[in-house]
Amino acid sequence: MSRIAQFHLAFPVRDLDEARRFYGGILGCPLGRSDATYQDFDFFGHHLVAHISAEGKPLATGRFDGEAVPVPHFGMNLDRASWEALARRLKAANVRFHEEPHLRLKGKPGQHVTMFLFDPSGNALEFKSFDDPEQTFIP
Repeated sequence: MSRIAQFHLAFPVRDLDEARRFYGGILGCPLGRSDATYQDFDFFGHHLVAHISAEGKPLATGRFDGEAVPVPHFGMNLDRASWEALARRLKAANVRFHEEPHLRLKGKPGQHVTMFLFDPSGNALEFKSFDDPEQTFIP
């Protein structure tokens, strides 16, 4: 299976300026193309597009490693130093976590640190860092 070098995700937001402050300001993602209806972001080298939407999106929960996780969600697998720097940045910005930064799958293959949060429009984000990135896709 070949790896994709960049992902693209378009998602609804309730307010583009709010999205720009969160993704551009708090998360530090450079702004790309935009108009009155959308804003592109360089999301850690990947293509993220926020589209203005008057409609909300219901969230459900799934379970992973004994914990409820928001579905849908998106995010990034980061190296540990980047993950720790982002965790510090989010805490300094007083971002409210859905799941505080913590270790998941302790002592098992695929062990990683993770954190979940919601952007201002209610989109669920997960950021993780695997102890061994080669174990990202193990069953």
